[in-house]
Amino acid sequence: VQLVESGGGSVHPGGSLTLSCAASGFTFHDYSIAWFRQAPGKEREGIASLGHDGAPYYKESMKDGLTISIDDDRIIVNLRVGNVKTEDTAVYYCSAVWWYALFWYYASSYDHWGQGTQVTVSS
Repeated sequence: VQLVESGGGSVHPGGSLTLSCAASGFTFHDYSIAWFRQAPGKEREGIASLGHDGAPYYKESMKDGLTISIDDDRIIVNLRVGNVKTEDTAVYYCSAVWWYALFWYYASSYDHWGQGTQVTVSS
């Protein structure tokens, strides 16, 4: 089981980007998937999740700028981050757990993690 993130990079404030998480060696059928991020000196925080039933969950303060989706083959999960701000600079991680996460925003709820992708927001 391996998760591979892509799509990070540099973006200007107010811009948008789409992060992707690809499943390798399995598919996301019957998995709950979440995106976390960790800024320098801060704890890892959950920002979006897609339940095994397809239900999306978002961090309340970010929900207007986030969209999580999955492809029809349930191999790639995308996270669109819109209207980015400098405080969105962080390493973004994809995570997964079979079936469901009791608390989707807790990192300890997930068994599998990607290596992370850096997002830098600057003018």
